[in-house]
Amino acid sequence: MTMIKAAVLMLALATAGIAQTPAPPPVASGAAAPLRVDITGGISQPMPIAIPAMPTPQPASTPAGNTDALGAQVADVIGNDLKGSGLFTPLAKAQLRPVDYPQVTAPDYAGWLPTGAQALVQGFVQANGDGKLTVGCYLYDVFAKTELARQGFVVAPSDWRRAAHKCADTIYTRLTGEGPYFDSQVTYVSETGPKQRRVKRLAIMDQDGANHRFITNGQALVLTPRFAPNRQTVVFMSFENDQPRVYVYDVGSGRKRLVVDQPYTTFAPRFSPDGSNILFSMIVNGNCDVYRVSSGGGAATRLTTSPAIDTGGSYSPDGSKIVFESDRSGGQQLYVMNADGSGQHRISFGGGRYATPVWSPRGDLIAFTHVGSRFDIGVMSPEGMGEKLLSNGWQDEGPTWSPNGRVIMFFRTGQGSGKSDLWSVDLTGVNEHAVPTPLDGSDPAWGPLLP
Repeated sequence: MTMIKAAVLMLALATAGIAQTPAPPPVASGAAAPLRVDITGGISQPMPIAIPAMPTPQPASTPAGNTDALGAQVADVIGNDLKGSGLFTPLAKAQLRPVDYPQVTAPDYAGWLPTGAQALVQGFVQANGDGKLTVGCYLYDVFAKTELARQGFVVAPSDWRRAAHKCADTIYTRLTGEGPYFDSQVTYVSETGPKQRRVKRLAIMDQDGANHRFITNGQALVLTPRFAPNRQTVVFMSFENDQPRVYVYDVGSGRKRLVVDQPYTTFAPRFSPDGSNILFSMIVNGNCDVYRVSSGGGAATRLTTSPAIDTGGSYSPDGSKIVFESDRSGGQQLYVMNADGSGQHRISFGGGRYATPVWSPRGDLIAFTHVGSRFDIGVMSPEGMGEKLLSNGWQDEGPTWSPNGRVIMFFRTGQGSGKSDLWSVDLTGVNEHAVPTPLDGSDPAWGPLLP
């Protein structure tokens, strides 16, 4: 039995969702140095990588299209993911060589060497008897002539893009040492209309802009959607009935409910890392503070008691601390406190103002909006050290972290137009690019990896 047939046999045993076979350990490459992407200084010279169309053992029609066509589409999604990271340069289609099905597990290394590709991604798309698809994914070191990783995914035809994202995650993780992030979703505010009468709807899409759908109808202004850790609910602020308050929306059922059913303005919501609580800001008798409430509802607990404006809370990944913004020092600055509200102390001391802080899922950094002569996205340590501005626009704000803590998405508003778009930038500040959305967009929130 060939390697690829054995892989298909193992993959066919999987049942629900996206099933995957474990990757074998990397094959040693003799005296050659391990193939690796420099994620700190090598971004200006991304790694050349070949990603040819994936063959099929037998062309077959599926609800998502013919497996021949899907093989090319899967390769395109993988290439776009890796290119978007800024760390890889996929070869142009004219440089790619056709791959036969038997070559998937027996690469023609000699044929790929002249292309300059250092890494090679090959795979296959197969229609299974149960109506599902098997997508195989293999990564090779062209110069060392070794296999570095393999994964297989059994998916419903409608989920073929998820298999492609997972393949890209496998490659990205193996070659960078970073965690995955391509197989994830983003919720954001989709905007249309003139500057003074913007229609704002909540939307959800894949991180690359695909599978886009609206979840509110635009009849009420909405702001700051945030995913729950389980991705099944979204918390957001709505001006429904001209009352600015925070709601929880169930993505599956479409039902929503108030987080705190009190006659006060509530805003800036965010879930705790375990999803058990929601942080939010509430204005009571003219004073704005950070509060916590159970995700299931109930009485809210006040965490800040300053007479200043305290808002914008975000938990550390372990749930032990909260970063928030306050003007208690005379202007917007960043503060950190324990989860119970104790130990409040300032961490930002640079020029200008600081707003919309959000803790990295890795725990090592806090992203924020820096307000000076313009708005920029920046990061600093939880102790306030190592401040660095990453973006380069006129009005960039509202950062949100990728699941692996490597990339930050934000929204950029054009000077004078009032129109905004989604952008992303990585921690080097070099790889800045627009995120495609069908309409204008603002207030993005990156969700965790999909299961």
